[in-house]
Amino acid sequence: MTELERKIRSKIPGEDTGIAIRPTMCDICSPGMHCGINAYVKDGTVIKIEGMDGHPVNDGRLCPKGLSNRQYIYRKDRIMTPLRRVGPRGAGEFEPISWEEAYEEIGNRLNQAKEQYGPESVAFYSGYSKWYRQMLRRFAYAFGSPNYGCESSACYTAAFMAWKLAAGDQANADIDNSDLFLGWAFNPFYSSYMEAKKAMELKEKGLKFLIVDTRRTPASEKLADLFLQPRTGTDGALAHAIANVLIGNGWIDMPYIRKYVHGFEQYAEYVRQFNRDNIEALTGVPFAQVEAAAALIHENPRMSFNESSAPLCHHRNGLQNYRAVTALLAITGNFDRTGGQLLTPHTYMHVACGFHTREEEYLYEIKPKNCKEPIGAQRFPLWNHLEGEMQAMDLSRQILEGEPYPVKALFAMGLNARMFPDSGAMFRALEALDFYVDTDLFLTDSAKYADLVLPACSSFERGEFKPYPGGLAWYTSPAIQPLGQAKSDVTILTELANRMDLPDAMLKAGYEAFIQKYILDDYGVTVDQLRQVKLPVPIAQPKPHRDYEVLERGLNTPTGKFELESMVIAGHPAWGLDALPTYRDPLDGADPERYPFVLTSGSRIPNALHSRLHNVPANRSLRREPTADMNRADCVRLGVEEGDLIHIETARGAVTVKVHPTLTVPQGLVNLFHGYSEADANSLMDANHLDPYSGFPAYRSTRCAVRKEERR
Repeated sequence: MTELERKIRSKIPGEDTGIAIRPTMCDICSPGMHCGINAYVKDGTVIKIEGMDGHPVNDGRLCPKGLSNRQYIYRKDRIMTPLRRVGPRGAGEFEPISWEEAYEEIGNRLNQAKEQYGPESVAFYSGYSKWYRQMLRRFAYAFGSPNYGCESSACYTAAFMAWKLAAGDQANADIDNSDLFLGWAFNPFYSSYMEAKKAMELKEKGLKFLIVDTRRTPASEKLADLFLQPRTGTDGALAHAIANVLIGNGWIDMPYIRKYVHGFEQYAEYVRQFNRDNIEALTGVPFAQVEAAAALIHENPRMSFNESSAPLCHHRNGLQNYRAVTALLAITGNFDRTGGQLLTPHTYMHVACGFHTREEEYLYEIKPKNCKEPIGAQRFPLWNHLEGEMQAMDLSRQILEGEPYPVKALFAMGLNARMFPDSGAMFRALEALDFYVDTDLFLTDSAKYADLVLPACSSFERGEFKPYPGGLAWYTSPAIQPLGQAKSDVTILTELANRMDLPDAMLKAGYEAFIQKYILDDYGVTVDQLRQVKLPVPIAQPKPHRDYEVLERGLNTPTGKFELESMVIAGHPAWGLDALPTYRDPLDGADPERYPFVLTSGSRIPNALHSRLHNVPANRSLRREPTADMNRADCVRLGVEEGDLIHIETARGAVTVKVHPTLTVPQGLVNLFHGYSEADANSLMDANHLDPYSGFPAYRSTRCAVRKEERR
């Protein structure tokens, strides 16, 4: 240990080390976490980080992603100045320019597209991070375009849509008071790691766990009282079979159903077809395990459910799968009940913090009227009805085909083309645009296609409002100055809105004005006051839950009840969608003889999130090369061992990666971790293999072929 490290660790009173400890937060993963960090800063540089004691999310802890922040901030490919492309798209050849030049060109080119093709010809897209999204959406609307969209076109929103159909709004688990936790695709040891700590503590206190997952995971090994392992994408069929047993045995809450649930009779009749005769053939789960799951639910009446939107929804039947699982809560009387699932409307950035804000007013009060429908509206009418924003999974198609209208320019912040199914099509779409701007911290593969690239700040280099459950909030201050000429995303949007003179005084006033007026004014708190605190503080008192109060008042659904049969869908027969949570086979139409395996992408690994950390040396060292997990028996048949190369092929293309034989995945499944530029899992996915309800891509249910690749 060096002398400096000793001084940092001991924090010797009165000894001047020239080091400041500044509070900030990690925003590498989703807004549901954003852990507190103490940044040790010397001479303007972060020299050490640690988790923040007392923070409501992490209380001093950090996961491998959070621990990477120092290397993440100082990656060698940080963008230090605005850049203008001087070579072919994708070549990464740029020259530095000033912010003044960048703003001038952006304003001129976006307005040119607007004048020639209409405001809808310009799309506005947000990838990671998410913190600026309200302003980007308002920017798009002030410009006059209906085409705001984000990576939530493939993350979370399908689950939110399922809850809107069933209950009118989001619901979360009251796990602290549950007898049984239905952990469907629940793997907090790799994602939302503090939930793993809580789950282990509750298990010690007697909470039962029913874990359902395609793979064996730490959750299935450490938590499960019963573990069910269905084939990928068959979750809906399994949930229906469990429901059929519950109904057949009378293990349901009929008084609750009669009073608060709509569509039970039709639903009960539908699920009868998922039974002893066919469920193992459909899902791979023996019927005896289905019966055991139903008995476990019956024996533990207060049941809550994991909010796992990605694994359940990344199939062409994904939203319906999710609805099928939530139906188990309704028929057992576990919605709006202590220990069950409680209605928890969003406070801010799709996170429920226990208090109401006027965020949606800010988002929609200037939404353009009498304009063309956003991208994806015709193809995914339910998405358009419930969300009203661009379904970005249809963006590449519309750019390339020009139907129903041309898209000529794209203003993006943090776009990652490798997050799109058939990522090659997305790169071709970027190449076809007349004008493309990307804002990012790093010169990513997607940024290399841009005409202009703008340098953004990390969370350590900016101030940001952040609320947490329990009525808590804070407003961080920069721990360090922005690197190079980087600016925060909201500063870029504010300055550009003023430069373009968009007709929106609130947008021009900036981020702090938005937070103050639409979030904090109702609670008598100021941004400046929140800046003074080192930890989140209570600014609102969440209303205590009372069983069935929301149901008695009536849900925000057409019937006012929990809808097993969706009246929103039933009221629009032209959509061609099923009002009941029906089940369909998840796999694509590829020839099963030619493509006998099933490819799944999107599984979490502890050291990475998408491709954000693959260029951070410490994180990359934990999984240096693109690797696919395959069942050991499949590996024996293919004649491959640990570290051998395999060739994975679909109708879209092929990649060659190393193989990891394991028992965590079932036979017939190829689990390929995503985000690697040199072996892009999503380049193998079909851009048309999408859920017709949500538009979500089927990352986890694509037929493929696998063979051993001889080393060259």
